[in-house]
Amino acid sequence: MPQQLQFTRFQRSVGQAGERLEFWAVNPWRRSSLFVIVLLITFLLGSSVGTISGALDLMDPIGALLTVVIWEMMVRLRRQWPAPKRAVLARQLLDMARIGLLYGLLLEGFKLL
Repeated sequence: MPQQLQFTRFQRSVGQAGERLEFWAVNPWRRSSLFVIVLLITFLLGSSVGTISGALDLMDPIGALLTVVIWEMMVRLRRQWPAPKRAVLARQLLDMARIGLLYGLLLEGFKLL
């Protein structure tokens, strides 16, 4: 018979991380800085995917497939996200991640032209 796991302080802390981030980002400057950080990190990831797949020269189809799968997962997650006001920050962060990834890949594509 399986036993119930303990409800530890760490588990409570991880469970409340989204709520604490939402409370921290009430300030407009903090919210904007969080958006810019996510945008720049995903821009870096997008340009890295293009650079690495271009350098290896064998991974172009696999890199493109991986990128399309990640994008589709992000779009489907966005559509299924609950509509209450509480999830607005997470939805906006996901949108910033999509924009940064797209911009990074497009910039790498234009470099190759």
